[in-house]
Amino acid sequence: MPHPIAVEHKTAEDGRVLAEFWPLPTDQAFLETLFRDLFENHWHQLTFGPMVEGGAYELRCPGAPQSITVSGGYFTVHWGSGGHFHLCIGENRGSPENPTPPELIAHRRPGRVWLERGLDRAGHPVTWSLRAVNGRGESTIAIFFPNPFLTPDDGIAETPDFGRLALWQLVLERYAGTLPDGRDRLGKGFGK
Repeated sequence: MPHPIAVEHKTAEDGRVLAEFWPLPTDQAFLETLFRDLFENHWHQLTFGPMVEGGAYELRCPGAPQSITVSGGYFTVHWGSGGHFHLCIGENRGSPENPTPPELIAHRRPGRVWLERGLDRAGHPVTWSLRAVNGRGESTIAIFFPNPFLTPDDGIAETPDFGRLALWQLVLERYAGTLPDGRDRLGKGFGK
């Protein structure tokens, strides 16, 4: 287990805590290990996509990836006819004939990556995710972990299934060095 990462807080103007987050390293080796683990071993549990102003993409893997590669600073997950995506996790310098300008390298590189626990108005957890933004703070990917208040088919659960937090707890411990604190079971669900 890595050295524990201290939790930080995102607050509203009124001082209410909106989310708790654990900043993660942004170096390519760490991110490749993290994303490879998630998409090779836990693909069937992930909901993912970018979160941008005006759009939230919550997609599911169509199956186990056919391949996962890293080249030129990009992490690529490929599903064959199910599509693929590229995520910049390092530096893409271009080719000797066509080098990437330094400002574009800085824009594409991960600016911040963190684990986030979203809270309801009472301060209880209701969402669990991993977020990444590029050097300009634009969302590159959000990965939502299984939620106890949702069914596997993305409906609202009648009764919370806190066993669905196993992947969150594994990732929090493995990559942030933080053991479960018991707070994850305090939530009542969406709008409750």
